[in-house]
Amino acid sequence: MREIVLDTETTGFEPNDGDRIVEIGAVELFNHLPTGRTYHQYINPQRNMPEGAFGVHGLSEEFLSDKPVFKAIAQDFIDFIGDSKLVIHNASFDMKFLNAELGWVNRPLLPKSQAVDTLAVARRKYPGSPASLDALCRRFGINNSSRTLHGALLDSEILAEVYLELIGGRQPDLVMSGPTIKKPVDGAVPQEWRPLPRPALLATRLSEPEKVAHEKFIATFESAALWSK
Repeated sequence: MREIVLDTETTGFEPNDGDRIVEIGAVELFNHLPTGRTYHQYINPQRNMPEGAFGVHGLSEEFLSDKPVFKAIAQDFIDFIGDSKLVIHNASFDMKFLNAELGWVNRPLLPKSQAVDTLAVARRKYPGSPASLDALCRRFGINNSSRTLHGALLDSEILAEVYLELIGGRQPDLVMSGPTIKKPVDGAVPQEWRPLPRPALLATRLSEPEKVAHEKFIATFESAALWSK
């Protein structure tokens, strides 16, 4: 199962008011494990950077001025995420901006059902407790000391760890062991590993003298024993 943990940085809170995406970061998971594949892109919003937004992510107009516009990177972004589930903290915010940007360049919009909102998951699992990304890092003992400013790729990497804890750790399906997932080659997705039935039964380790001794022991019990019925 392929999932994409994703985060964006923007110029503000509302695309309908002219706010734009300035950074996208994403991390690929396969069977809930990071594959090593990531997507990261700075984007020129073609507008000024409000002081409040700059204080959050530190991306200035000057820094973004030579970066590509969203239209230029739209296909690469779509190719990376495909139809995989998008794991996002406060998904309604990022999906609102992604669909606004896609709509402005005449691209198909992302269905809301494609997103998994870790903020909603955390609030259901820990009602009444803080559910910000920093609060969840503290809860799960995840080191986020490098997060002095918001950054889309760094936040995606941290969120990937938080997500795995929210769903029960790195092996939520109680699979105790399995083959190491190799990094996909040329974007190919590895086949999902499944256990196969044993081709032949294992030979018994019970020796003949042990078998005879066991039968003699059982015979000492009364015939009313449950296993004799």
